[in-house]
Amino acid sequence: MSILEWIVDKGNFLLWEYILIYVLIGLGLYFSIRTKFVQVRLFPEMFRVITEKKDGETGVSPFQAFTISTASRVGTGNITGVAIAIAIGGPGAVFWMWIVALIGMATAFIESTLAQVYKVRDGDSFRGGPAYYMQKALGNRGLGIAFSILLLVSFGFIFNSVQANTIVASFNNVFNWEKWMIGLVLVIFTAIIIFGGVHRIVRVTQVLVPVMAVLYILIALYVIIVNFSEIPAVFSLIVESAFGLNEVVGGAIGVAILQGVKRGLFSNEAGMGSVPNAAATANVSHPAKQGFVQSLGVFFDTIVICSATAFIIILAGLYDTGEHEGIVLTQNSLAVHVGEWAPYFLAIAILFFAYSSIIGNYYYGETNIEFMNGNKIWLTLYRIGVLAMVFFGAMAKVDLVWNMADLFMGLMAILNLIVIFIIGKVAFKVLNDYVKQRKAGKNPEFHASSIPGLKGAECWEDESLRE
Repeated sequence: MSILEWIVDKGNFLLWEYILIYVLIGLGLYFSIRTKFVQVRLFPEMFRVITEKKDGETGVSPFQAFTISTASRVGTGNITGVAIAIAIGGPGAVFWMWIVALIGMATAFIESTLAQVYKVRDGDSFRGGPAYYMQKALGNRGLGIAFSILLLVSFGFIFNSVQANTIVASFNNVFNWEKWMIGLVLVIFTAIIIFGGVHRIVRVTQVLVPVMAVLYILIALYVIIVNFSEIPAVFSLIVESAFGLNEVVGGAIGVAILQGVKRGLFSNEAGMGSVPNAAATANVSHPAKQGFVQSLGVFFDTIVICSATAFIIILAGLYDTGEHEGIVLTQNSLAVHVGEWAPYFLAIAILFFAYSSIIGNYYYGETNIEFMNGNKIWLTLYRIGVLAMVFFGAMAKVDLVWNMADLFMGLMAILNLIVIFIIGKVAFKVLNDYVKQRKAGKNPEFHASSIPGLKGAECWEDESLRE
C-alpha cells in the first residue's frame, strides 16, 4: 500500500503543481476572451434556456440534463472538499475556488456545447461527451477510449468511493452506526437505481437535487443573516489570505491556490470532461443552449453552494484548530451556529448530496461503456464494479481515496482540455450562430450546414441530407 501511496503522491505533485494549475486557469482565460466573456454577457440567457424543451420531442430536457450533472457536482466537494481546502490552505483557498469557477464557466460552456454538436442518437434519447467528440472531431477513437477508461475509473469507481466514505463518516460522527451496515444499505439502494436505466436516474435526481440544495442554502442563509455584520470581515479575510497577506490564519499563498484549484475542480468539474456526458443527453434546438445551462451549473455549484459552506466554516472559527477535517469540520462548524442538532441535519443532507452524486457518476460511466463496447455484459460488470467500490469506500480510509481522485481527475482534465483547445473553434462558431439568431428575434435552431466543413454532427444535419 505504501508503494501505491508514493506513486499517487508523486503523480499528484507533478501533475498539479507543474502542469494542471497553469493549463486550467490559462485555458479558462483563453476561452473567456474568445467567447467575449460569455459567462458575463449572456448570463441572463442561461436562466431563459434552462426550462426549454423542443415541442413534441422525446428525450431528456435541458433541465433534466442539468439535474444529472448537478447531482454529480453537488456532493462531497461542496461540503467535505471546501472544509479540506480551508483547513489546509486557509480561507484564501475560497478565493481561488471562486476564480476557478468564474473562468471555468467559459470552459464549461465550450465542452458542453461540443458534446451537443457531436452527440449521437440512442433510441429516443442521446449520448455523447468527450470520447465522442474526440472520435468525431479528431478522428481518434483510441483517444476517446483512453478518456473513457479514465472517466470510468475516476467517476464510476474512485469518486463513488469518496462519496460513500463521506456518508459513512458523517453518520459515524453522529449516529455511531457500523460502517458495513451503512455500506450495505448504500449498495442496495444504488443497485435499485442503476439497474433501472437513465430515465429512472433522471426522475430521482430531478427530485433530490432541488430539495437538498434548497434546504442546505436556507440553513446557510440563516447563518449569514444572523452573522451579517461579520460578512465584510469574512470577505476581507478571504482576499487577504488568498494573496498571503494574512498567513497567520493558515495556508501560504501557494497552498491556498493549490487547494482552491483542486477542490474547485473536484466540486464544479469545469474542464474535467465529466459534465459533457450529461449535457449531450439534452434535447435542444441549438447546442449553445446546453452550453449555457452547464455554465450556469458551475456558478450554482461553486459561487452559491461552496460559498455557503465556506461562510459557515469561517464564521465558526474552527478551521485553524487542527482538530477537525472534512465533513466533521463542517458538521461541528454548523453546530456552533444553529445548535447541537446541526450534525444530525448535515448527516442527512450529505446522504442526499453524496447519494445523488453516486447516481450521476454512474451515468457518466455508463455513457462511456456504451462508447467503448455496447455489449451488455460489460455494462453489467461495470454496474457490479460500481456497487463493489461503493462498499469499499464505505469501509476504507479516506486519505488514499481522495488522493487517487485528485490524480485521476487531473489526468481526465488534461486530456479533455487539450482536445477542446484544438477543436474549440467549432464551439466559437456555434456561439456566434446562436447570438446572430437571437439578435434577429428568433428562437435559435442549429443545422450542421451553418458551419461550413463541419463533420460528425449527424444529429444536426437536415433531414433531407440524411435520406
